[in-house]
Amino acid sequence: MSETLRGHLSAFFCVLVWGSTFIVTKVLLHSFTTAEIIVLRFSIGVLVLLLLRPRRLRLRDRRESLLFTAAGLTGVTLYFLLENTALSYTMAANVGIIIATAPLFTGLFSSLLSGGRERLSLRFLIGFALAICGIAMISLGGQALKVGPLGDLLTVGAACCWAVYTLLMRKINALHYDSILCTRRVFAWGLLFTLPALPLIGFSPSLGAILQPQRLLLFGYLGVCACALCYFLWNSAIAALGPVHTNTWLYLSPVVTLVFSALLLHEPVTLRSLAGIVLILAGLILSQK
Repeated sequence: MSETLRGHLSAFFCVLVWGSTFIVTKVLLHSFTTAEIIVLRFSIGVLVLLLLRPRRLRLRDRRESLLFTAAGLTGVTLYFLLENTALSYTMAANVGIIIATAPLFTGLFSSLLSGGRERLSLRFLIGFALAICGIAMISLGGQALKVGPLGDLLTVGAACCWAVYTLLMRKINALHYDSILCTRRVFAWGLLFTLPALPLIGFSPSLGAILQPQRLLLFGYLGVCACALCYFLWNSAIAALGPVHTNTWLYLSPVVTLVFSALLLHEPVTLRSLAGIVLILAGLILSQK
């Protein structure tokens, strides 16, 4: 199997899992706050990666630590806090659409940092436009788009943070350290930056509630699969495909959520949604060329 194909398969698997986490989180929100779910899932992720690699990552240059610090801040702390806070100030549909602009921001930032050497192609921009139209058709479900200025701006910030995170991971991958150790260090920094915000966003989970079999299984899925495994695979995909092409797989996230909602929650799938899926697939294929 070629490295490129392995990268695409890794990214596709991650999107499948991350698309399903919306359903899992929806169940857990009956007993836990968003902040509690985020902290617990990443704590489990750190523990799993520690068990897999019970040794310390020794950097060759102390300045390299800044890359891991920035990646943890942008890809864990700021991304999740901004995205989840945005849901309190704007429609969930707005968040779904705006988050999907992460590939565009990734391309723009990459172009700026490279001095224009890494330019976005016309094919990529057309693919982006098709995908966004498809995501809007699925997310809005025929409703009019309602602007929530603060929430929408926070979501733009989340999309930018994810774009910066993927570009930072490209630099980290270029250092050729152990990928599991790198992912664990990023998680650790992300959790460290989240701690000061806990008194403000609410964090007082009940141990008894966590240890109930069904909830423990759901947290295990979020921590082991959605965090430890998927972040590791996503970082591997970035190394194989580059940050821009890897992030275009995020276009599929609303499609995956729609499918899981139909299968598990028995939510209806409309003709509008099916048309949206076709546009997203077309946009993804064009963007990958």
